[in-house]
Amino acid sequence: MDTMNDPIEHNENIVPSTVENTMSPNTAKVQRIKDEVAKVIVGQDELVELMIISMLCDGHVLLEGVPGIAKTLAAKTLAKSVDTGFSRIQFTSDLMPSDILGTSVFNMKESTFRFNKGPIFSNIILIDEINRAPAKTQSALFEVMEEKQISIDGTMHTMEFPFLIIATQNPIEQEGTYRLPEAQLDRFFIKVSIDYPSFAEEVNILHRFKNQVGTPDLSHVEPVCTIKDIKDLQSQIAKIYTEEHIIDYIVKIVQETRQHGKIYLGASPRSTLAILRASKAVALISGRDFVIPDDIQYVAPHILNHRIILTPDAEMSGMTPYKVIEQILREVEVPR
Repeated sequence: MDTMNDPIEHNENIVPSTVENTMSPNTAKVQRIKDEVAKVIVGQDELVELMIISMLCDGHVLLEGVPGIAKTLAAKTLAKSVDTGFSRIQFTSDLMPSDILGTSVFNMKESTFRFNKGPIFSNIILIDEINRAPAKTQSALFEVMEEKQISIDGTMHTMEFPFLIIATQNPIEQEGTYRLPEAQLDRFFIKVSIDYPSFAEEVNILHRFKNQVGTPDLSHVEPVCTIKDIKDLQSQIAKIYTEEHIIDYIVKIVQETRQHGKIYLGASPRSTLAILRASKAVALISGRDFVIPDDIQYVAPHILNHRIILTPDAEMSGMTPYKVIEQILREVEVPR
């Protein structure tokens, strides 16, 4: 799979559900989710697969792209294909932390405070236009994204499993937006930069929705994955074998980001762990019980691109994080 281009190209190879009997059971479970999402989403196969990988790795997803390319729709469709709770939060400049987390309300009859949970208390949470909220509101997400818990008024509230945040942002629009703090960006497991559909995909979109008025109908999308399925897949991911030279390869890639001439701030150890977990998930989805270098090269650009900061000179010369990561992957020796 070629993920090194900037922007990332879409993988057009969709395995039809009719050949599920030739797949491993784990691959078939994931394919059912992909097939269900494909009822609504045309193309964007790589995006859907990366969101599933993040869900299986207990990681959060940041979707970046211009308006109108189905970022929100893809997140909503994935949520419908999984039998869990779903909530949506529209971030705005006047949004307060209590609007996300919830607030304590005084009960005059009982003379006690009762905590009213906010929309963050769900399983799959879509945060639309996350960069429209100021730093005070963004900070409300720090604890819950990393530790899957919220501390309010001295009481800890734990999130239910699974807990997945899918956030969207527009990279072009600057009016009324705020740059996400680096500490928060590092808490996103994967960042996917979404490009416009190809000519064939856009023709397919028109054919599919030419007789439909209004927003896309998701009523025909059925939940095909349960919480037990997710736990079972996660237990299988934990058993995927990783050889010592594969672990060394991951570390060399991440360490190269910390000493590369075009990078001002390199990736954190959290990204090293993320690459390992995501690579094992890719191996599972591919029907293997071991990780290969191709798995690492597939996920590394999406895990590292939002965790590095380029030098001013590199940005002025037109370099992007994806291009620098591609260069690093070419330079670091691939284990045999």
